[in-house]
Amino acid sequence: MPSQANQPLPDGYQLQNYRITKVLSCGGFSIVYLAHDENNQPVAIKEYLPSSLALRKEGDALPSIAEENLATFRYGMKCFFEEGRALARLSHPNVVRVLNFFRANETVYLVMRYERGRTLQEHIQARRGAMKENFIRRVFTLLLNGLREVHSNKLLHLDIKPANIYIRNDGTPVLIDFGAARQTLTSEGFKLNPMYTPGFASPEHYQKRDLLGPWSDIYSVGASLFACLAGAAPQAADLRMERDRYVSATKLFAGKYSTQLLETIDWCLQLDHLQRPQSVMALQKVLLRERDPEGPRKRSFVANLRSTLMRLARR
Repeated sequence: MPSQANQPLPDGYQLQNYRITKVLSCGGFSIVYLAHDENNQPVAIKEYLPSSLALRKEGDALPSIAEENLATFRYGMKCFFEEGRALARLSHPNVVRVLNFFRANETVYLVMRYERGRTLQEHIQARRGAMKENFIRRVFTLLLNGLREVHSNKLLHLDIKPANIYIRNDGTPVLIDFGAARQTLTSEGFKLNPMYTPGFASPEHYQKRDLLGPWSDIYSVGASLFACLAGAAPQAADLRMERDRYVSATKLFAGKYSTQLLETIDWCLQLDHLQRPQSVMALQKVLLRERDPEGPRKRSFVANLRSTLMRLARR
């Protein structure tokens, strides 16, 4: 299905108790607006509007949906609504807070707490090749707390990437823009374009979607960690499955970051889902086990030198 250019709701549009202020982002699956509620508090509103299924022209509030796309559009809307309902039950400082969800304009809207800051992707672009390990560890340790809460509620994110990791002004991260509804819509046999981000999506995103699980989000976490170091995503998983050209983080960044961090990234990026950490807790245990930034190689050299000196002293 060809994508179409959907027109967002205009600035100033009154959507139930919310007044649209401006568009924050516009993608192939949804549009996100900055809006204000009846108390003039800022909120972010996400509108379900897949451009491959529905077309909204300038001046219209309701989308135009071809008859052959109607069933797919409605199924996706149901998934989107259910995702909003599930997220509304979560209350964690490192997961986007869904405040409300409702139907209007023949589609569905999620109202979320508006956060001030910038995405991890913007941090990466600003500090390309110079992101400090302490910052990386702090952000991902907190982020994994949120992801663990998501998984404990039988939910998956399925679109973790630096652009969906928001760093508040106080330095704490929040996981935004869940992709589970998009993945469900794709995996149910509807003829939609793939809805994942190359480089950050796991092999299971591309095929054998019945294998999607916490380990799939963990692959994406590993790819996001890799991007913090490299400034770009690793080779896309589908290409890796054909001809794996991934150069391990332990080789690429040896001496720049701790061996323990680099080995953790490589562990997360295993193509075989069974070879990755199987839970967020398993990953956290390793990530929290900080080591000497010089890594075990230096300690091994020092230990060998000490042993040699002791042997010489005995002679």
